[in-house]
Amino acid sequence: MDKLNFITAGIPIRTKPRTYKQAFDDLEEMGLNGVEIEFVHGVRMSSDNQREIVEFASQKNMILTAHAPYYINLNSKEEEKIEASVQRVVETAQMAKKLGLYSIVFHAAFYMGADKDVVFDKVKAGFDEIMQTLKEEKNTVFVRPETTGKPTQWGDLDEVIKISKLYDNVLPCIDFSHLHARSGGAYNSYDDFSRILEQIGDELGDFALKNFHAHAAGIEYTQKGEVRHLMMRESDFDYKALMKAFKAFDVRGVLVCESPVMEEDAVLLKEYYSKL
Repeated sequence: MDKLNFITAGIPIRTKPRTYKQAFDDLEEMGLNGVEIEFVHGVRMSSDNQREIVEFASQKNMILTAHAPYYINLNSKEEEKIEASVQRVVETAQMAKKLGLYSIVFHAAFYMGADKDVVFDKVKAGFDEIMQTLKEEKNTVFVRPETTGKPTQWGDLDEVIKISKLYDNVLPCIDFSHLHARSGGAYNSYDDFSRILEQIGDELGDFALKNFHAHAAGIEYTQKGEVRHLMMRESDFDYKALMKAFKAFDVRGVLVCESPVMEEDAVLLKEYYSKL
């Protein structure tokens, strides 16, 4: 990508009526660059919405991504739940191809009390299946395991980088607020953010930094990890340090804002970044 694009997690809160056409008008007015489509409970979208997205996103040069459904656990103790999880990721990727999306993200698994190496192997088996299907369908959308917000969830920084090394078209989604929350308050300075970006560059190459996908929000957390998203200014998350690191490393791609009023904080992030 040629720049860092600031996009919202879903249609902006202010958008009325809640159509994609109106959303793209509002985003353009705010100087934002697109939407992450949230398939929370399943990959369902009316043909009217699909048509609007294809037609109006290209007109306004919007960047679109998708978040796969939340009911995914590639380490489930029940085989049918693993198969359903694989299917949900595949369906999200199929919809992404249809709509011309940049990439898809998902939370891959829970540890379920198992050893991390054992869980990695289970997650890899799920990825094997997902990526084989997409290869057969000639679907080259970026598939992105996301860093997660609780220590009970698979998806620390090393894990998402390690799995990304194994496949074409798999790169991490770095949720910086999740890393901050799952660590009980670490990962929150310019040096911390720089180390993350440096590790990605070293292990996955400059391509990963120039085709990045990140999430950020204000966040409330305890020693058990993420509690809920907050507005940036209500949180201790140092978004200014993150923007400085993005600028220093010339990160390009998308930054998805997931704050409760995501468009407000997306504008906050973009305006600060633009001043640097």
